[in-house]
Amino acid sequence: MLTVLLCAAAIWLGGMLTGLPRRLRWTGIGLLWLAVVLAQLVLPEGNGLRAATGGSAAPWLLLAGVVGLVMAYRAGLGALKKRAATAGPEPDAPAGPFRDAELRRYARHVILREVGGPGQVRLKNARVLVIGAGGLGSPALMYLAAAGVGTIGIVDDDTVDSSNLQRQIIHADDDIGRAKVQSAADRMSALNPFVTLRTYNRRLEDDAAAALFGDYDLILDGTDNSETRYLVNRAAVGAGKPLISGAITQWEGQVSVFDPASGAPCYQCIFPQAPAPGLAPSCAEAGVIGPLPGVIGSIMALEAVKLLTGAGAVLRGEMLIYDALWGETRKIRLAPRADCPVCHGQGLAEAAGKA
Repeated sequence: MLTVLLCAAAIWLGGMLTGLPRRLRWTGIGLLWLAVVLAQLVLPEGNGLRAATGGSAAPWLLLAGVVGLVMAYRAGLGALKKRAATAGPEPDAPAGPFRDAELRRYARHVILREVGGPGQVRLKNARVLVIGAGGLGSPALMYLAAAGVGTIGIVDDDTVDSSNLQRQIIHADDDIGRAKVQSAADRMSALNPFVTLRTYNRRLEDDAAAALFGDYDLILDGTDNSETRYLVNRAAVGAGKPLISGAITQWEGQVSVFDPASGAPCYQCIFPQAPAPGLAPSCAEAGVIGPLPGVIGSIMALEAVKLLTGAGAVLRGEMLIYDALWGETRKIRLAPRADCPVCHGQGLAEAAGKA
């Protein structure tokens, strides 16, 4: 039997050296196999040639069967691959609510038990409005876009100044003089082309805020003046929308979720009156350490993702305070006020109803 195998190897190698096509080499080996089988079937037992080629036709027939099965399997596999290549979907064809590129982008969210596919769908269907594209708005906007929030609105009437670039990381040196909403939108689109961006290059006013807030599911306030903060709070309460509010000064920042419709206080419950002039200086007056807005703005984006997906517990009725200078954080409980002129203690009524 070894002699036959050596002859088959010689046929194959000789054909390779002489440049014979594979088909002819397989034909030569097939003829050799046929000759061996015929010798086993025709020659009498005890014949020297029959003994030299195995003494029986059975192993050669079995070998032919195995080879035939292997060749049939390979042919079938090739046909399936060809069929899949011609009839399969495009690489970026929609897969449910997401394209393949989106599924790869959000894979780390999808494998999180607390988010998963349903949570990512909720993010895609969500509409979030961010007031301010400055220090707090920069990281919040970037992370909301990266997380796959489907529609993001940006409200800001300011332009980029060189003094912003120490902390407002969504803008670059080439953006100086441009509207912040356009600069921010360009950076977000470059980060994630699958999100829809709406820009409002204007100052937020009372008459427009109510209608604007009604188009969104969630509001983030990253402004730096009391007048706008109270306006945003009034509009959010009136529209029944949760408000994630952040604030920073020098080395300290704070974040809270104001949501009277869910039993939490509103902003004016906690801060009934604007601080007297000089008691709450702006960043331009008091200064602010560059990375601090990144920390607080990122927490605001994180609270938004949690609220939209239903993951964990958001900061409703709580305020997270971060002291960057000493590396300390603390949380304090917040309660609604029955005499609040904005929500009228709605949070108290909600809490009583749940009790």
